[in-house]
Amino acid sequence: MSVAQSAVQAIVIGAGPAGLMAAEQLVQAGMSVAVYDAMPSVGRKLLRAGIGGLNLTHAENKADFISRYGQQTEKVEAWLQEFDADALRSWAAELGIETFVGSSGRVFPTAKKAAPLLRAWLHRLRVGGAQFHVRHRWTGWDDQGRLLFSHADGPLAVTAPVIIYAFGGGSWARLGSDGQWRSQFTQRGIQCAPFRPSNGGFRYDWSDGFRADQAGQPLKSVALSVTSVEGIGWRKKGDAVIAGEGLEGSLIYAASAAIRDQIEQQGSCTVYWDLFPDQSAAHLAQVLSRRRAGDSLSNVLRRQLKLTGVKLALLKELSSKEQMGRIDELPRLLKALPHHLTACRDIDEAISTAGGVEFAELTEGLMLRQLPGQFCVGEMLDWEAPTGGYLLTACYASGVVAGRAARDYLRQQSLPSIIP
Repeated sequence: MSVAQSAVQAIVIGAGPAGLMAAEQLVQAGMSVAVYDAMPSVGRKLLRAGIGGLNLTHAENKADFISRYGQQTEKVEAWLQEFDADALRSWAAELGIETFVGSSGRVFPTAKKAAPLLRAWLHRLRVGGAQFHVRHRWTGWDDQGRLLFSHADGPLAVTAPVIIYAFGGGSWARLGSDGQWRSQFTQRGIQCAPFRPSNGGFRYDWSDGFRADQAGQPLKSVALSVTSVEGIGWRKKGDAVIAGEGLEGSLIYAASAAIRDQIEQQGSCTVYWDLFPDQSAAHLAQVLSRRRAGDSLSNVLRRQLKLTGVKLALLKELSSKEQMGRIDELPRLLKALPHHLTACRDIDEAISTAGGVEFAELTEGLMLRQLPGQFCVGEMLDWEAPTGGYLLTACYASGVVAGRAARDYLRQQSLPSIIP
Protein backbone atom coordinates (compact mmCIF):
# COMPACT_ATOMS: atom_id res chain seq x y z
CA MET A 1 0.00 0.00 0.00
CA SER A 2 1.30 3.45 -0.87
CA VAL A 3 1.13 6.32 1.62
CA ALA A 4 0.68 9.82 0.20
CA GLN A 5 3.12 12.51 1.26
CA SER A 6 1.54 15.93 0.86
CA ALA A 7 1.17 19.21 2.64
CA VAL A 8 -2.60 19.69 2.43
CA GLN A 9 -4.41 20.82 5.53
CA ALA A 10 -7.78 19.37 4.55
CA ILE A 11 -9.16 16.48 2.54
CA VAL A 12 -12.67 16.57 1.07
CA ILE A 13 -14.16 13.26 -0.10
CA GLY A 14 -16.94 13.81 -2.60
CA ALA A 15 -16.96 16.51 -5.28
CA GLY A 16 -20.64 17.36 -5.32
CA PRO A 17 -22.11 20.76 -4.40
CA ALA A 18 -21.77 20.28 -0.62
CA GLY A 19 -18.19 19.00 -0.79
CA LEU A 20 -17.03 21.66 -3.23
CA MET A 21 -18.66 24.40 -1.17
CA ALA A 22 -16.89 23.15 1.96
CA ALA A 23 -13.60 23.10 0.04
CA GLU A 24 -14.20 26.66 -1.12
CA GLN A 25 -14.48 27.99 2.44
CA LEU A 26 -11.05 26.54 3.21
CA VAL A 27 -9.46 27.70 -0.04
CA GLN A 28 -10.74 31.23 0.54
CA ALA A 29 -9.02 31.16 3.94
CA GLY A 30 -5.71 30.35 2.26
CA MET A 31 -5.69 26.71 3.35
CA SER A 32 -4.55 23.82 1.19
CA VAL A 33 -7.21 21.32 0.16
CA ALA A 34 -7.26 18.01 -1.72
CA VAL A 35 -10.60 16.83 -3.14
CA TYR A 36 -11.10 13.11 -3.83
CA ASP A 37 -13.95 11.62 -5.84
CA ALA A 38 -14.76 8.09 -6.98
CA MET A 39 -16.03 9.11 -10.40
CA PRO A 40 -13.96 9.94 -13.51
CA SER A 41 -15.03 13.59 -13.27
CA VAL A 42 -16.48 15.83 -10.58
CA GLY A 43 -19.95 17.27 -10.09
CA ARG A 44 -21.80 14.58 -12.01
CA LYS A 45 -25.05 14.84 -10.06
CA LEU A 46 -25.00 18.62 -10.47
CA LEU A 47 -24.58 18.19 -14.22
CA ARG A 48 -27.48 15.75 -14.22
CA ALA A 49 -29.63 18.36 -12.49
CA GLY A 50 -28.66 20.73 -15.29
CA ILE A 51 -30.60 18.60 -17.77
CA GLY A 52 -33.75 19.97 -16.12
CA GLY A 53 -32.41 23.53 -16.21
CA LEU A 54 -30.55 23.44 -12.86
CA ASN A 55 -33.11 24.62 -10.33
CA LEU A 56 -30.64 26.27 -7.92
CA THR A 57 -33.02 27.61 -5.31
CA HIS A 58 -36.44 29.17 -4.74
CA ALA A 59 -37.51 32.79 -4.39
CA GLU A 60 -40.31 32.39 -1.85
CA ASN A 61 -40.23 34.22 1.48
CA LYS A 62 -37.85 32.95 4.15
CA ALA A 63 -40.51 31.63 6.54
CA ASP A 64 -42.10 29.43 3.88
CA PHE A 65 -38.69 28.41 2.55
CA ILE A 66 -37.50 27.21 5.95
CA SER A 67 -40.72 25.28 6.54
CA ARG A 68 -39.88 22.93 3.67
CA TYR A 69 -37.46 20.85 5.73
CA GLY A 70 -39.95 18.90 7.82
CA GLN A 71 -38.64 17.28 10.98
CA GLN A 72 -35.18 18.81 10.55
CA THR A 73 -36.38 22.37 10.01
CA GLU A 74 -34.53 23.66 13.08
CA LYS A 75 -31.24 22.08 11.98
CA VAL A 76 -31.42 23.27 8.39
CA GLU A 77 -32.60 26.73 9.42
CA ALA A 78 -29.27 27.18 11.23
CA TRP A 79 -27.45 26.42 7.97
CA LEU A 80 -29.62 28.86 6.05
CA GLN A 81 -28.78 31.60 8.54
CA GLU A 82 -25.24 31.39 7.17
CA PHE A 83 -26.04 30.80 3.52
CA ASP A 84 -29.58 31.25 2.18
CA ALA A 85 -31.23 31.51 -1.23
CA ASP A 86 -30.15 35.13 -1.72
CA ALA A 87 -26.57 34.24 -0.81
CA LEU A 88 -26.64 31.39 -3.32
CA ARG A 89 -27.75 33.71 -6.11
CA SER A 90 -25.05 36.22 -5.18
CA TRP A 91 -22.46 33.45 -5.13
CA ALA A 92 -23.49 32.33 -8.61
CA ALA A 93 -23.31 35.92 -9.85
CA GLU A 94 -19.72 36.16 -8.56
CA LEU A 95 -18.93 33.19 -10.82
CA GLY A 96 -20.45 35.09 -13.75
CA ILE A 97 -23.69 33.09 -13.69
CA GLU A 98 -26.78 35.28 -13.70
CA THR A 99 -30.06 33.80 -12.49
CA PHE A 100 -33.76 34.46 -12.98
CA VAL A 101 -36.97 33.60 -11.14
CA GLY A 102 -39.39 31.43 -13.10
CA SER A 103 -43.17 31.67 -12.97
CA SER A 104 -43.28 29.02 -10.22
CA GLY A 105 -40.79 30.91 -8.05
CA ARG A 106 -37.96 28.52 -8.86
CA VAL A 107 -34.58 30.08 -9.59
CA PHE A 108 -32.47 29.00 -12.58
CA PRO A 109 -29.28 30.13 -14.29
CA THR A 110 -30.17 32.31 -17.27
CA ALA A 111 -28.60 29.74 -19.61
CA LYS A 112 -30.48 26.93 -17.77
CA LYS A 113 -27.34 24.80 -17.80
CA ALA A 114 -25.07 23.46 -15.07
CA ALA A 115 -21.83 23.10 -17.03
CA PRO A 116 -20.90 26.83 -17.20
CA LEU A 117 -21.37 27.19 -13.43
CA LEU A 118 -19.37 24.07 -12.66
CA ARG A 119 -16.52 25.11 -14.99
CA ALA A 120 -16.26 28.55 -13.45
CA TRP A 121 -16.41 27.11 -9.94
CA LEU A 122 -13.71 24.50 -10.53
CA HIS A 123 -11.49 27.12 -12.16
CA ARG A 124 -11.79 29.34 -9.10
CA LEU A 125 -11.00 26.44 -6.78
CA ARG A 126 -7.96 25.37 -8.80
CA VAL A 127 -6.65 28.93 -8.96
CA GLY A 128 -7.02 28.98 -5.17
CA GLY A 129 -4.82 25.91 -4.94
CA ALA A 130 -7.32 23.06 -4.58
CA GLN A 131 -6.09 19.70 -5.85
CA PHE A 132 -8.45 17.19 -7.46
CA HIS A 133 -8.04 13.42 -7.48
CA VAL A 134 -10.68 11.51 -9.47
CA ARG A 135 -11.22 7.75 -9.69
CA HIS A 136 -10.31 7.44 -6.00
CA ARG A 137 -12.95 5.41 -4.16
CA TRP A 138 -12.94 5.66 -0.37
CA THR A 139 -12.98 2.20 1.23
CA GLY A 140 -12.73 3.03 4.94
CA TRP A 141 -10.02 3.65 7.53
CA ASP A 142 -6.91 1.70 8.42
CA ASP A 143 -5.80 0.86 11.98
CA GLN A 144 -4.11 4.25 12.27
CA GLY A 145 -7.25 6.12 11.25
CA ARG A 146 -5.91 7.03 7.82
CA LEU A 147 -8.29 7.24 4.88
CA LEU A 148 -8.10 4.33 2.49
CA PHE A 149 -8.73 4.71 -1.23
CA SER A 150 -8.72 2.27 -4.09
CA HIS A 151 -7.60 3.42 -7.54
CA ALA A 152 -5.88 2.12 -10.64
CA ASP A 153 -2.39 2.27 -9.15
CA GLY A 154 -3.37 0.29 -6.07
CA PRO A 155 -4.59 1.09 -2.54
CA LEU A 156 -3.66 4.43 -1.01
CA ALA A 157 -3.65 5.69 2.60
CA VAL A 158 -3.83 9.42 3.34
CA THR A 159 -4.77 11.72 6.18
CA ALA A 160 -4.91 15.41 7.06
CA PRO A 161 -5.72 17.55 10.09
CA VAL A 162 -9.23 18.13 8.67
CA ILE A 163 -11.38 15.69 6.74
CA ILE A 164 -14.75 16.53 5.23
CA TYR A 165 -17.01 13.68 4.10
CA ALA A 166 -19.44 14.55 1.30
CA PHE A 167 -20.52 11.13 0.08
CA GLY A 168 -24.10 11.93 -0.86
CA GLY A 169 -27.16 9.85 -0.08
CA GLY A 170 -28.34 6.45 -1.24
CA SER A 171 -29.72 7.15 -4.71
CA TRP A 172 -28.17 7.71 -8.14
CA ALA A 173 -25.44 5.10 -7.73
CA ARG A 174 -24.33 5.55 -11.34
CA LEU A 175 -23.48 9.18 -10.54
CA GLY A 176 -21.51 8.26 -7.43
CA SER A 177 -24.11 8.36 -4.62
CA ASP A 178 -24.45 4.69 -3.75
CA GLY A 179 -24.63 4.93 0.06
CA GLN A 180 -22.00 2.24 0.57
CA TRP A 181 -20.14 4.46 3.04
CA ARG A 182 -22.92 3.96 5.60
CA SER A 183 -21.78 0.46 6.59
CA GLN A 184 -18.27 1.78 7.31
CA PHE A 185 -19.67 4.54 9.51
CA THR A 186 -21.95 2.22 11.48
CA GLN A 187 -19.09 -0.23 12.04
CA ARG A 188 -17.16 2.71 13.46
CA GLY A 189 -20.02 3.32 15.92
CA ILE A 190 -21.42 6.38 14.15
CA GLN A 191 -25.21 6.20 14.25
CA CYS A 192 -26.83 6.42 10.83
CA ALA A 193 -30.54 6.25 10.03
CA PRO A 194 -31.46 3.81 7.23
CA PHE A 195 -31.80 5.34 3.79
CA ARG A 196 -35.32 5.87 2.46
CA PRO A 197 -36.43 7.21 -0.92
CA SER A 198 -37.31 10.90 -1.04
CA ASN A 199 -38.72 12.82 -4.00
CA GLY A 200 -39.49 9.53 -5.69
CA GLY A 201 -42.31 7.78 -7.46
CA PHE A 202 -44.64 5.00 -6.38
CA ARG A 203 -45.57 1.63 -7.80
CA TYR A 204 -49.09 0.81 -8.92
CA ASP A 205 -50.36 -2.20 -10.85
CA TRP A 206 -52.31 -0.56 -13.67
CA SER A 207 -54.59 -2.63 -15.85
CA ASP A 208 -52.93 -3.76 -19.08
CA GLY A 209 -55.13 -1.55 -21.23
CA PHE A 210 -54.53 1.57 -19.15
CA ARG A 211 -50.79 0.97 -19.07
CA ALA A 212 -50.60 0.44 -22.82
CA ASP A 213 -52.59 3.60 -23.61
CA GLN A 214 -51.46 6.01 -20.89
CA ALA A 215 -47.89 5.17 -19.82
CA GLY A 216 -45.77 8.27 -20.20
CA GLN A 217 -48.74 10.63 -20.38
CA PRO A 218 -48.70 13.82 -18.28
CA LEU A 219 -51.54 14.35 -15.85
CA LYS A 220 -51.86 18.12 -15.96
CA SER A 221 -53.73 20.66 -13.85
CA VAL A 222 -54.86 18.32 -11.12
CA ALA A 223 -54.60 18.52 -7.35
CA LEU A 224 -53.43 15.83 -4.97
CA SER A 225 -54.41 15.43 -1.32
CA VAL A 226 -52.94 13.21 1.37
CA THR A 227 -52.98 13.09 5.16
CA SER A 228 -49.66 12.60 6.96
CA VAL A 229 -49.13 10.02 9.69
CA GLU A 230 -49.37 12.92 12.15
CA GLY A 231 -52.88 13.64 10.85
CA ILE A 232 -51.92 16.82 8.98
CA GLY A 233 -53.71 17.36 5.69
CA TRP A 234 -51.74 18.30 2.58
CA ARG A 235 -53.05 19.46 -0.78
CA LYS A 236 -51.31 20.89 -3.81
CA LYS A 237 -52.16 21.64 -7.42
CA GLY A 238 -49.73 20.64 -10.13
CA ASP A 239 -48.77 17.99 -12.66
CA ALA A 240 -47.91 14.30 -12.42
CA VAL A 241 -46.90 11.59 -14.88
CA ILE A 242 -48.45 8.20 -15.46
CA ALA A 243 -45.55 5.74 -15.53
CA GLY A 244 -45.67 2.18 -16.73
CA GLU A 245 -45.00 0.98 -13.18
CA GLY A 246 -46.97 3.64 -11.30
CA LEU A 247 -46.69 7.37 -10.69
CA GLU A 248 -43.98 9.99 -11.09
CA GLY A 249 -43.73 13.74 -11.57
CA SER A 250 -43.35 16.92 -9.54
CA LEU A 251 -46.71 16.67 -7.75
CA ILE A 252 -45.97 13.10 -6.65
CA TYR A 253 -42.47 14.04 -5.51
CA ALA A 254 -43.86 16.90 -3.44
CA ALA A 255 -46.12 14.49 -1.56
CA SER A 256 -43.66 11.60 -1.49
CA ALA A 257 -42.48 11.95 2.12
CA ALA A 258 -46.04 11.85 3.49
CA ILE A 259 -47.00 8.93 1.23
CA ARG A 260 -43.80 7.01 2.00
CA ASP A 261 -44.16 7.43 5.77
CA GLN A 262 -47.75 6.23 5.73
CA ILE A 263 -46.85 3.17 3.62
CA GLU A 264 -44.01 2.34 6.02
CA GLN A 265 -46.19 2.64 9.11
CA GLN A 266 -49.54 1.38 7.86
CA GLY A 267 -48.72 -0.69 4.79
CA SER A 268 -50.62 1.54 2.38
CA CYS A 269 -51.58 5.14 1.72
CA THR A 270 -54.68 6.53 0.04
CA VAL A 271 -54.20 9.75 -1.90
CA TYR A 272 -57.02 11.68 -3.53
CA TRP A 273 -57.00 13.21 -7.01
CA ASP A 274 -58.98 16.36 -7.73
CA LEU A 275 -59.55 16.26 -11.48
CA PHE A 276 -61.18 19.73 -11.42
CA PRO A 277 -59.11 21.74 -8.91
CA ASP A 278 -60.47 25.07 -10.16
CA GLN A 279 -64.15 24.11 -9.99
CA SER A 280 -66.35 23.31 -7.01
CA ALA A 281 -68.33 20.12 -6.53
CA ALA A 282 -71.49 22.24 -6.64
CA HIS A 283 -70.57 23.59 -10.06
CA LEU A 284 -69.87 20.09 -11.37
CA ALA A 285 -73.21 18.92 -10.01
CA GLN A 286 -74.94 21.78 -11.80
CA VAL A 287 -73.32 20.85 -15.10
CA LEU A 288 -74.20 17.19 -14.68
CA SER A 289 -77.81 18.08 -13.89
CA ARG A 290 -78.17 19.37 -17.44
CA ARG A 291 -77.69 15.85 -18.82
CA ARG A 292 -80.23 15.21 -21.54
CA ALA A 293 -82.22 12.00 -21.77
CA GLY A 294 -80.34 9.46 -23.81
CA ASP A 295 -76.93 11.07 -23.26
CA SER A 296 -74.36 8.55 -22.15
CA LEU A 297 -72.29 9.38 -19.11
CA SER A 298 -69.11 9.34 -21.21
CA ASN A 299 -70.59 11.95 -23.55
CA VAL A 300 -71.60 14.16 -20.64
CA LEU A 301 -68.13 13.93 -19.14
CA ARG A 302 -66.44 14.65 -22.46
CA ARG A 303 -68.74 17.32 -23.88
CA GLN A 304 -70.03 19.17 -20.87
CA LEU A 305 -67.23 18.75 -18.33
CA LYS A 306 -64.48 18.54 -20.99
CA LEU A 307 -63.04 15.51 -19.19
CA THR A 308 -60.98 13.67 -21.77
CA GLY A 309 -57.70 11.86 -22.31
CA VAL A 310 -55.67 10.67 -19.36
CA LYS A 311 -57.97 12.28 -16.78
CA LEU A 312 -61.00 10.40 -18.05
CA ALA A 313 -58.95 7.23 -18.31
CA LEU A 314 -57.75 7.64 -14.72
CA LEU A 315 -61.31 8.11 -13.49
CA LYS A 316 -62.34 4.87 -15.19
CA GLU A 317 -59.23 3.05 -13.96
CA LEU A 318 -59.71 3.96 -10.30
CA SER A 319 -63.49 3.64 -10.02
CA SER A 320 -66.18 1.16 -10.96
CA LYS A 321 -69.01 1.57 -13.43
CA GLU A 322 -71.36 1.46 -10.46
CA GLN A 323 -69.55 4.39 -8.80
CA MET A 324 -69.54 6.42 -11.99
CA GLY A 325 -73.21 5.69 -12.51
CA ARG A 326 -74.24 7.37 -9.27
CA ILE A 327 -74.72 10.84 -10.74
CA ASP A 328 -75.46 12.43 -7.37
CA GLU A 329 -72.14 11.22 -5.98
CA LEU A 330 -70.05 11.72 -9.12
CA PRO A 331 -69.02 15.34 -8.35
CA ARG A 332 -67.47 14.21 -5.07
CA LEU A 333 -65.64 11.42 -6.89
CA LEU A 334 -64.29 13.87 -9.46
CA LYS A 335 -63.04 16.10 -6.64
CA ALA A 336 -61.61 13.30 -4.48
CA LEU A 337 -60.80 10.24 -6.56
CA PRO A 338 -59.15 7.73 -4.19
CA HIS A 339 -55.93 6.02 -5.21
CA HIS A 340 -54.47 3.31 -2.95
CA LEU A 341 -50.67 3.06 -3.01
CA THR A 342 -48.64 0.35 -1.30
CA ALA A 343 -45.03 0.60 -2.51
CA CYS A 344 -42.35 3.15 -3.33
CA ARG A 345 -40.24 2.90 -6.46
CA ASP A 346 -36.69 1.58 -5.92
CA ILE A 347 -34.51 3.85 -3.81
CA ASP A 348 -31.93 4.30 -6.57
CA GLU A 349 -34.67 5.75 -8.78
CA ALA A 350 -35.48 8.48 -6.26
CA ILE A 351 -34.17 12.01 -6.76
CA SER A 352 -32.81 12.03 -3.21
CA THR A 353 -32.93 10.10 0.05
CA ALA A 354 -33.80 10.58 3.70
CA GLY A 355 -31.58 8.93 6.29
CA GLY A 356 -27.87 9.09 6.91
CA VAL A 357 -25.67 10.37 9.73
CA GLU A 358 -27.87 11.32 12.67
CA PHE A 359 -27.55 14.86 14.01
CA ALA A 360 -26.85 13.60 17.52
CA GLU A 361 -23.46 12.48 16.17
CA LEU A 362 -22.58 16.04 15.07
CA THR A 363 -21.76 19.41 16.54
CA GLU A 364 -23.51 22.53 15.26
CA GLY A 365 -20.57 22.92 12.88
CA LEU A 366 -21.26 19.41 11.52
CA MET A 367 -18.12 17.90 13.06
CA LEU A 368 -18.35 14.27 14.17
CA ARG A 369 -18.24 14.18 17.96
CA GLN A 370 -16.34 10.89 17.88
CA LEU A 371 -13.79 12.12 15.33
CA PRO A 372 -12.57 15.68 16.06
CA GLY A 373 -11.56 17.50 12.90
CA GLN A 374 -13.80 15.33 10.71
CA PHE A 375 -17.02 16.75 9.26
CA CYS A 376 -20.06 15.55 7.27
CA VAL A 377 -22.06 17.57 4.74
CA GLY A 378 -24.90 17.35 2.25
CA GLU A 379 -27.23 14.46 1.56
CA MET A 380 -25.28 12.02 3.72
CA LEU A 381 -26.92 13.69 6.74
CA ASP A 382 -30.35 12.63 7.99
CA TRP A 383 -32.62 15.29 6.47
CA GLU A 384 -34.70 15.70 3.34
CA ALA A 385 -36.37 18.41 1.31
CA PRO A 386 -38.74 18.62 -1.65
CA THR A 387 -37.61 19.52 -5.13
CA GLY A 388 -37.88 23.14 -6.17
CA GLY A 389 -34.39 24.28 -5.17
CA TYR A 390 -34.73 23.49 -1.47
CA LEU A 391 -32.57 20.36 -1.57
CA LEU A 392 -29.71 21.97 -3.48
CA THR A 393 -29.74 25.16 -1.41
CA ALA A 394 -29.40 23.24 1.85
CA CYS A 395 -26.61 21.08 0.40
CA TYR A 396 -24.66 24.23 -0.44
CA ALA A 397 -25.46 25.72 2.96
CA SER A 398 -24.27 22.63 4.83
CA GLY A 399 -20.98 22.87 2.94
CA VAL A 400 -20.60 26.49 3.99
CA VAL A 401 -21.29 25.66 7.64
CA ALA A 402 -18.90 22.70 7.79
CA GLY A 403 -16.23 24.44 5.71
CA ARG A 404 -16.18 27.46 7.99
CA ALA A 405 -16.19 25.29 11.10
CA ALA A 406 -13.27 23.30 9.66
CA ARG A 407 -11.43 26.53 8.92
CA ASP A 408 -11.91 27.68 12.50
CA TYR A 409 -10.86 24.27 13.81
CA LEU A 410 -7.59 24.44 11.87
CA ARG A 411 -6.87 27.90 13.14
CA GLN A 412 -7.53 26.88 16.72
CA GLN A 413 -5.52 23.70 16.57
CA SER A 414 -2.53 25.17 14.70
CA LEU A 415 -1.65 21.65 13.62
CA PRO A 416 1.26 21.00 11.25
CA SER A 417 0.03 20.53 7.69
CA ILE A 418 1.76 17.21 7.01
CA ILE A 419 0.42 13.93 5.71
CA PRO A 420 2.54 11.13 7.22
